[in-house]
Amino acid sequence: MKLKMKPIEEQCPVTENGEEAIGEIQSFGLSIAEYNRLCLLLGRRPTPAEMAIFGVMWSEHCCYKSSKNELRKLPTLGKRVLVKAGEENAGVVELTEGWAVVFKIESHNHPSAVEPFQGAATGVGGIFRDILTMGAQPLCFMNSLRFGEIRKEKSPGANHNAFLLRHVVAGIAHYGNCVGVPTVGGELAFDKSYEDNPLVNVFCLGVVKTERIQRGVAQGIGNPVYIAGSKTGRDGLKGAAFASRKLEENKAEQRHSVQIADPFMGRILMSACLELFQIPGVVVGIQDMGAAGLICSTSETAARAKRGMEINLDEVPVREEDMSAEEILLSESQERMLLIISKDNEEVAKRVFDKWEVPFCRIGKVIQEEKLRFYRWGKLALEIAPELIVHKAPVYTLQAHEPSHKDSLPSRRWPEPKDYKNLLIEFCSLPQNCSRKWIYSQFDYMVGLRTVEDPGSDCAVMRLFLEDKLIRLGLTLDGNGRYCGIDPYRGSMMAVAEALRNLAVVGAIPLGITDNLNFADPNDPFSYWQFKEAVRGIAEACRFFEIPVTGGNVSFYNFSKQSSILPTPVIGAVGLIETDKALAKMAFQNPGDVIVLLGGWGNGLEGSLYLQEYFGESGQKLPHFSLEAEKKHNELLYSLANEGIASSIHDLSEGGLGLALVECSVSGDKKLGFSISLPAELRLDELLFNEAGARSVVSLPRENLSSLLKIADDKGVQGIVLGEVTEEYFLKLRHGEQSIEIDGAEIEEEWEKGLEKILEKD
Repeated sequence: MKLKMKPIEEQCPVTENGEEAIGEIQSFGLSIAEYNRLCLLLGRRPTPAEMAIFGVMWSEHCCYKSSKNELRKLPTLGKRVLVKAGEENAGVVELTEGWAVVFKIESHNHPSAVEPFQGAATGVGGIFRDILTMGAQPLCFMNSLRFGEIRKEKSPGANHNAFLLRHVVAGIAHYGNCVGVPTVGGELAFDKSYEDNPLVNVFCLGVVKTERIQRGVAQGIGNPVYIAGSKTGRDGLKGAAFASRKLEENKAEQRHSVQIADPFMGRILMSACLELFQIPGVVVGIQDMGAAGLICSTSETAARAKRGMEINLDEVPVREEDMSAEEILLSESQERMLLIISKDNEEVAKRVFDKWEVPFCRIGKVIQEEKLRFYRWGKLALEIAPELIVHKAPVYTLQAHEPSHKDSLPSRRWPEPKDYKNLLIEFCSLPQNCSRKWIYSQFDYMVGLRTVEDPGSDCAVMRLFLEDKLIRLGLTLDGNGRYCGIDPYRGSMMAVAEALRNLAVVGAIPLGITDNLNFADPNDPFSYWQFKEAVRGIAEACRFFEIPVTGGNVSFYNFSKQSSILPTPVIGAVGLIETDKALAKMAFQNPGDVIVLLGGWGNGLEGSLYLQEYFGESGQKLPHFSLEAEKKHNELLYSLANEGIASSIHDLSEGGLGLALVECSVSGDKKLGFSISLPAELRLDELLFNEAGARSVVSLPRENLSSLLKIADDKGVQGIVLGEVTEEYFLKLRHGEQSIEIDGAEIEEEWEKGLEKILEKD
């Protein structure tokens, strides 16, 4: 006969002191149901210190309680996957025999809203250490940034949004430049939905010998536990919990939750760890101290090994001597690592850290019993089973409600512009479209001499010398909140497709993707429906292209002053360039080259940036999109890369054909114009600004044209000759009897200085 158990909420009800007790519990970040769950697991009421710890460790940021069930739907396996998503701090994918690549993306949205410089800098430092923890040498950063409107005539909050932009970029530059790792690419977008809640998503990639991959495990009974790096302070206290709720109006009161970056310590900490990894048998386990600090790193490493630890918090180097046990455990002070060292090799480890002048202190040991015991001021301050923290956190299946659609509404026809010349110049100078040179010129993107192309192209390219092998990698970040706001399912599929298209431009075969999922309140049924649909779209696209998701991040509770942010999944993709041919550039290269549009004209303006910018709406539908068409188009681009017959390739995405042609003309070192003809039977604005997928603009020597058209026909992709590249620096378009001619120097000035001119007005 089975005993019927009461619901958790009834087994340890909160009755004493009524609302006062409830308010106290919620102040720790626990719901009443979670508090009652904790009572049941402990078999008693928790102490305030325990509530503080579980309030952070059971937060969205740490335990993914509202997203875990959905994330399980993503494909995480593949023949090259060595460490899959969720197992460790970052996924690991085989690159070539004996070598692997490690990459991941993380968010630092809330900290960057409160303290943009340090918020962005510590976001870079956090993802940097995630890669290092896997035993890999960090090689490059990319970042995906989104801000509210920065034009004064468009928003009363423009000045503050511009302030956030400046200081976020400065923080990213500060950390990357100081630590000596190049920032090689990324993306930037603006929308009123990000007012006062910028999205700062940072990607890092590293490389490691497969025999040196590190694990975050506390193995070996009696092995000593060390903390390496900076002292522990009160900065960043409960930062993970702060990132797991809606930002409060008074941000000054939340600055204590933002960590302080020390990239110089990050640099020598990296050097010491990398040297130690080369000595076999010294490092048993290693874990970065990021979100939730020491309690997270000790509980996760112990839980993976099914062991425990005894930790003397009196041995932890602190900045303030009166720090309590829970403050030391929850501090998110940066540039710290937890290391489990083989007890026979302690002196070896000490010599390495002494050489690099990195503080290295023994704070405890591994024990057999699955308990974490923390001592402070000579007394036992806390004893917790790591399993309760890591494996017994609540997991929720939340309500999701799809909104009612008005599918019966016909597509609208918008009035056609009268002055295309000035429209094109203005369109290319928009903050969403103009050059990002103002940003990437602040980054040392050539440090290490591995960067093949300057930032600003469709895809970053890195060269790696791995012993006797030269490897080239393609890397990209892509996302479109506007698309996902219209249809989160198909919009997320389009984000995956665009990332893979950008890899294909340089002939890179996808190895895997990492995703950063930025959404609003998971407890709101509509917001949660958007999240679920986005995950479904990413999963379906990845299965179609047969690529794994190697890890990522979920950021909830993102709100502007007026509303939720647009649902914004960001896709980071990495690919291996197998051809040894020279890569086609994004910009036109040679006068006389033929310009070809691959993939057809597309149609309509639905979902386009042009429609939003000039008519204040996104339309009812997304631009035309097909996974099958994307696959055929990518296969064609791979063939072009292997044949080496194209001088330039630039994919069409946001801004359509019009923006792509201008970028091909003005973005390169060679200032070349073009002369093209467009079909008179189609509207010019739709030809120039529609954002249909699976398309690119290619230029190539005339003698290669027949080969290109044959390959395109074999792949089932339409190839349309538009015109030719001209030595004369003028942009010439013919559309029936209409002729448009723009001085290349004039549009280049507006495109290249677009951001600077807006920021100068601030």
